[in-house]
Amino acid sequence: MKKVFNLIRHKLGRLGPGFITGAADDDPSGIATYSIVGAKVGYQLNWIVILTIPLMTAIQEMCGRIGMVSGMGLAGVMKKYYPKWLLIFSVMLLTIANTVNIGANLGAMAASIQMLIPFPFIIWLAVITVVTVVMEVFIPYDRYSRYLKLMGFILFVYGITALITKQDWLEVILHTVFPRIELSKEFLMLIVGFLGTSISPYLFFWQTAEEVEEAIKEGKITEFDEPPSVLNEEISHMRKDTAAGMIFSQLIAFSIMLTAASTFYANGITEIASPHEAALALRPLAGNLAFVLFAAGIVGIGLQSVPILAGGVAYSFAEAFGFKEGLAKKLTEAKAFYATIGIATLVGAAMNIVGINPIKALYYTAILNGILAVPLIAIIVKLADDERIVGSYKNTQVGRIVGWLTVGFMGLSVFLMLIYLL
Repeated sequence: MKKVFNLIRHKLGRLGPGFITGAADDDPSGIATYSIVGAKVGYQLNWIVILTIPLMTAIQEMCGRIGMVSGMGLAGVMKKYYPKWLLIFSVMLLTIANTVNIGANLGAMAASIQMLIPFPFIIWLAVITVVTVVMEVFIPYDRYSRYLKLMGFILFVYGITALITKQDWLEVILHTVFPRIELSKEFLMLIVGFLGTSISPYLFFWQTAEEVEEAIKEGKITEFDEPPSVLNEEISHMRKDTAAGMIFSQLIAFSIMLTAASTFYANGITEIASPHEAALALRPLAGNLAFVLFAAGIVGIGLQSVPILAGGVAYSFAEAFGFKEGLAKKLTEAKAFYATIGIATLVGAAMNIVGINPIKALYYTAILNGILAVPLIAIIVKLADDERIVGSYKNTQVGRIVGWLTVGFMGLSVFLMLIYLL
């Protein structure tokens, strides 16, 4: 038994940026999107989870490889090899999308804590905002990366929630194996929103930068923009880590969709305004345990994902505008980097105070992410095939095909959605 425990601990200890990125994909805003999908169409979009696993794994592997070999974040590579206007445009859209995500996540977390411990919303909003900023700024990176990994495991509560709610498992299997597509505005918007949430631009920027942070932590390099020496075994490990993270991410998304389908959709509840409202609605439908698990999961994964969203903005700004970056650096060494983290988090929190509805903004941001991801993925596929950037570690033939299939599928979904909208 001790050997088994030690083996599990060893395997979990080897999980890195790929797993953390996958877990961050299921942030409170992602929970809201997946709940909306399950509530609106039941099990009908189950099949898309199976499709997205290889697509997002291929793209995130490319991002990880770009960071590992070049020693640069994604914005830094784009700055070096692409027109400046494209970089600025991408960074601005990423900043808007991430800030809206931060606002929605902080609001959902504060509301979820308020449901469990009834103090005023504004108090909980202030507490979690301060806690997330302080932790990201003042905890050393080696300890902070372990914290991000551990918080990712909180998502297992959604697997438990799916199992304790009553499922029609035959229908689950049928809709997972046999795709059903409706050419309607709502169905296509759900597909693009799901893709924009699962294959999201902020994940591209985050994992690329975190692979560089890992190289700094291991002493291979001292700064961003220094290409480290990379071994085949390290690339292989990164691929396994990334695959584990993406599979974990989509299994959790699948669990959330099942929970929403078997409770909300089955009872005629097709409108879910926010993740904490989803938790509240579960109480009369699935009992107190499902309610508590769902609400606790929102808080736990929010503490992991909000810093990643803010960090993604800081990395892209630092690389675009040329100031020092890195969570491995102290506050005094990267003041502008940490200031960007603080500002992005505070602006997101302020959205919940000044009357902007971050959940409504979030739904359209997910669709915007789905649109923005298409050209970004095309750029990533080209970057990961460029010897100037990745040396001999170019895309495999399979990876190249899957990458362009991702561009094609997401591009077609966006095109059809726009046709139906217009």
